[in-house]
Amino acid sequence: MNINDLRTWEPALATGLLREPVEYLRALEAAVKDAVQDMDPAFFVKLAQKEKRLLAPKFTDRDARICVGVEGNFGDATVTPRTLSARFLSRLVCVEGIVTKVTSVRPKLIKSVHYCRACENHESREYRDLTDLSEALPTGTMYPQQCEACAGKKGAPDAPKMAPLETEFGLSTFRDSQTFTIQEMPEAAPLGQLPRSVDVYVEGDLVDGCKPGDRVAVVGLYRAQSQAAMQRFSTGLFRTLLLGFSIRRLGKDASNIELTPGDIKNIKDFAASKAHDPFALLGRSLAPSIYGHREVKQALALLLLGGREHNLKNGTHLRGDINILMVGDPSTAKSQLLRFVLNIAPIAVNTTGRGSSGVGLTAAVTTDQETGERRLEAGAMVLADRGVVCIDEFDKMSDADRVAIHEVMEQQTVTIAKAGIQASLNARCSVVAAANPVYGRFDPTLPLSKNVALPDSLMSRFDVFFVIQDHVARTRDKKLADHVLRMHRTVVPGYEGVPLPLDMGSRTHKDAAPGKTEAQGGELCVAE
Repeated sequence: MNINDLRTWEPALATGLLREPVEYLRALEAAVKDAVQDMDPAFFVKLAQKEKRLLAPKFTDRDARICVGVEGNFGDATVTPRTLSARFLSRLVCVEGIVTKVTSVRPKLIKSVHYCRACENHESREYRDLTDLSEALPTGTMYPQQCEACAGKKGAPDAPKMAPLETEFGLSTFRDSQTFTIQEMPEAAPLGQLPRSVDVYVEGDLVDGCKPGDRVAVVGLYRAQSQAAMQRFSTGLFRTLLLGFSIRRLGKDASNIELTPGDIKNIKDFAASKAHDPFALLGRSLAPSIYGHREVKQALALLLLGGREHNLKNGTHLRGDINILMVGDPSTAKSQLLRFVLNIAPIAVNTTGRGSSGVGLTAAVTTDQETGERRLEAGAMVLADRGVVCIDEFDKMSDADRVAIHEVMEQQTVTIAKAGIQASLNARCSVVAAANPVYGRFDPTLPLSKNVALPDSLMSRFDVFFVIQDHVARTRDKKLADHVLRMHRTVVPGYEGVPLPLDMGSRTHKDAAPGKTEAQGGELCVAE
């Protein structure tokens, strides 16, 4: 159900659904169930026969439940795991993020049916927990072992001493359940802070609706769970959980880019202008605060635009992503170029060679603390699917960790075969790497392979190599110093004594020297 339609028809119902979702969803499911029974009275019987499940002796409404999912615009209830605070408890929210951990699908017992051979009676028991939306209170987890009817006849001489119960699994009711973790998107996480996450519990047909690396928007009920621990005092802290009602995948175009009317006007003016070459202007606009590196900036602009992937009829996949490796002397702005790509790309993950491991870049097999089972945890390249991965200090990676990205850079998949888990995850991302030469400075007398010290199998997966050298020349150093001085000469109001953001370099070049044209000393290009 789209909440926008409900808001158009009756705004009070839409507001009540957001603030008290349990009461409204319970009534909504009952109304939908009545409508289905009016249209087809034997619908639930046919559904049970289709699932090859015999009907229990006491067929209740919980055996056949119609769930209602909600979608649409949630306004201020559209949050991320970081903005999910206590004021959203017991409310309907829409959480956007990236899936990092997914557990296996396990059957959840809803109702058990037991048979006693002594008295030839059937006994059923229902089980409810905090994830149930019914009005009844949660039940215990005690599984019946002995017949209650026979236990009441212990005083009779012909009463059996012990009447065990046999579980009728064919008559019992089970429901699929799964738990996965949503983490805030890497490009939206604040710098210097750990990304936050929230657990999502789903049932029924919502299981297996996503996999690690998918960007999803989950609509559900934010609920707190009490921890029934035998303690003399309580800490007052509760574990929170999101009960999912609907899952919507966010495509690669959903990059949350908001264009203002001024941006649209500038784009139209840029398209209609014939004074500049668009490709050259885009290259100069990539990192205007960095002097020079014209070809490198143009190549990075092409990487951000991306190529065209081909899926041939014979099943061959040709990647469209471009991989670039920058090798050069220290203090040549390689890391700064990576930072510009990181801030411009809608989906980008930043990492370093020394602080990354092979499983951290691809995927890891971890153990769930609650269930003890094995599960997959997505790495940096899986999280950056349809995006860019920036790897700084690429030469500092060990050979064992570097081998893990061979498959990603060419086949664009991550294959895992360990601990009984065999899986293949998508990692369709571009790689931008920066490395220093082996001897500290680039030696032009040696070939590139001797300066980089990378295996040939890895070098063949990079499409473009850039050798950045720090040439000592009086004219070039003078232009570079003039460029740096003019950047610091004009201070943006409000940033006095504060370092400027990386994307503010083009707004500081307002003091072009007299007599220079815009192409020579304007906002986008300074004596390149």
